[in-house]
Amino acid sequence: MSEEKFRSGYVAIVGKPNVGKSTLLNAFLNFKLSIVTPKPQTTRKKILGILNGEDYQIIFIDTPGWITPKYELQKFMMHYVQESLQDADVIILMVEVSDQPQDIEPIYQNLFSLSKKIILVINKIDEIFKDKLLPLIDEYQKKYLFESCVPISALQQDGIQRLLKEILKYLPVHPPYFPSDYTSDQNERFFVAEIIREKIFQEYVKEIPYACHVELEEFKEQPGRKDLIRAVIYVDHDSQKGIIIGKSGQALKKIGELARKDIETFLGREVYLELFVRVMQNWRKKSSSLKKLGY
Repeated sequence: MSEEKFRSGYVAIVGKPNVGKSTLLNAFLNFKLSIVTPKPQTTRKKILGILNGEDYQIIFIDTPGWITPKYELQKFMMHYVQESLQDADVIILMVEVSDQPQDIEPIYQNLFSLSKKIILVINKIDEIFKDKLLPLIDEYQKKYLFESCVPISALQQDGIQRLLKEILKYLPVHPPYFPSDYTSDQNERFFVAEIIREKIFQEYVKEIPYACHVELEEFKEQPGRKDLIRAVIYVDHDSQKGIIIGKSGQALKKIGELARKDIETFLGREVYLELFVRVMQNWRKKSSSLKKLGY
């Protein structure tokens, strides 16, 4: 394929928490790259997923949910969103189906000021009657200016190919930014830590998942033996440490078992996983702690 016809660029996926941004990224890649849970604000950093085609390379940027930040970690998360928008050639604004258009005015005004191509994606169409979908699309198009509006179900992979065609319309002619065998710019350590964090989000309720950060202390490949992974789960307060560990360590053991299975699937090899829990007082509210933890 000649470079004159090859298209390559960055596509930021933005929207309110829990609209399906990570599920969409995974659907495009046909591979679970971004962790997904029913809880909002699961994604904390921007995650690059690279889709390679015969004549294109799309670098998708999965971003944290759009919120009004209340403490330092959320400020960092929104910084990642704004950073992603600056990098993007095309912006996907995701909403979920509803009886009436959702209030996306603050997000829209922010995006519109960037003068970039914006595609509205209405997700979860499997949850609405078809006769309600067209009026909803019409309402959005009357109220806002988008390049196009694409209804999809990321979970069912319905409408994904149509959305891909829309993205390619607005992607610049440019040689690929990454080698064709890359699926992300992040290393294995990052995704292993994310898998552990996903299990915490799935297994614990209320504030506990949001108070946790996962850091790998050791990731050692051992030819002929299982890889050794030692991970630390940081929490805000002493009381949370006890909840994470559970009675006789059973809660932490369950997290380890669930995470190990998914890590082995992700890496394609067996691992020995050790988990530890430590307290870093109020880490979510301190810039110094957040920077120390890699935010």
